[in-house]
Amino acid sequence: QGRAAAGPGTVSLGSNESGTTFAKQREAQAADYLKATGTTIAINAVDHNTFQENINTYLQGNPDDVFSWFAGYRMRFFAEQGLIGDVSSAWPLPGVADKFKAQSTADDGKQYFVPQSYYPWAVFYRKSMFQTAGYQVPTTLDEFRALCQRMQADGLVPIAFGDKDGWPAMGTFDMLNMRINGYQYHVDLMAGQGSWDSPQVRTVFDTWRGLLPYHQPDALGRTWQEAAQTLQKKQAGMYVLGTFLNEQFPDDEDDLDFFTFPEIDSRIGATAIDAPIDGFCMSASPENEEGAIAFLKYMASPQAAAAAATTGLPIISVNSDADTKPYSQLQLKSAELVGQATEIAQFLDRDTRPDFASTVVIPAFQQFISNPNDVDGLVKSIEAQKQSIFSS
Repeated sequence: QGRAAAGPGTVSLGSNESGTTFAKQREAQAADYLKATGTTIAINAVDHNTFQENINTYLQGNPDDVFSWFAGYRMRFFAEQGLIGDVSSAWPLPGVADKFKAQSTADDGKQYFVPQSYYPWAVFYRKSMFQTAGYQVPTTLDEFRALCQRMQADGLVPIAFGDKDGWPAMGTFDMLNMRINGYQYHVDLMAGQGSWDSPQVRTVFDTWRGLLPYHQPDALGRTWQEAAQTLQKKQAGMYVLGTFLNEQFPDDEDDLDFFTFPEIDSRIGATAIDAPIDGFCMSASPENEEGAIAFLKYMASPQAAAAAATTGLPIISVNSDADTKPYSQLQLKSAELVGQATEIAQFLDRDTRPDFASTVVIPAFQQFISNPNDVDGLVKSIEAQKQSIFSS
């Protein structure tokens, strides 16, 4: 994983997608950009998990001019370390709202990120299954539990679940923590403030433990794609995941729908969501800085969104001027959900330090899934490791 071959009329792009629909979208955007500007985009594609796990080594080595990354804490962390370049000169971006700019800004007030798209996490289901069985969308945790029990009685796995890659379970923790303790408590906890060994966090794990019997068993041996296929085959009733789930529904995406994770505490409500923002950063010492800034501006534009849409799966663009005609019903509803959200979290592994997410949280959550009965030992262990990491 290192810099792609670059020439004077070339910008190298490190991409965290390989062999996926998202990889095809980037190829389409690179082709469109070449046609429009004469600049070649040399794509260095690596699969998502490998890219994420090796990001530190990549940035300290010989990174590409531009690379795909995430908004929020994950970007600020690298900006603080001087591992990514200041892209303030790309801003303002026509059609891109201030809430996206805020998530692209580091602690020094400069921008180090250009957003392109976002997708919310929610509880997905098949409309036809709900209609046939007469299931109602739950709005409270009690209604959600009752629905799970009904699905079990009907011979379904209530909640599809696959955590082989370690990160999917984070979405469930995020939703429970924001519903039980509120958005601010959640983001403070992610930023290393607040204790994992607190009554508030214990309540999250206790609530999650109560829901685990409704989740698909043996989750640690199953990828998110395999879990999604059980919803696709109507063996499971629901799935807590991001809109990218639609990849597994090539022929029947129209049957896919979602609801926001139900309310647990009426004082907190259900208006905070996870809606990660994807986009691009520039390396700290790009070979072609001028070309990199110009390409970053393009990637946030309606033209880049239109190029992605030619692949048949449009991105939900951060740009309000992007054409929404190619959007599926699911994407239109996603844009509406994000528009209505009072607070937007970026997802656990983007809202905290990368080393904490990968070396502490992933094994801790996987341990919890395989043995949910030692919450006390679990939270003490997470807190002890968090203190040593965040104080380093």
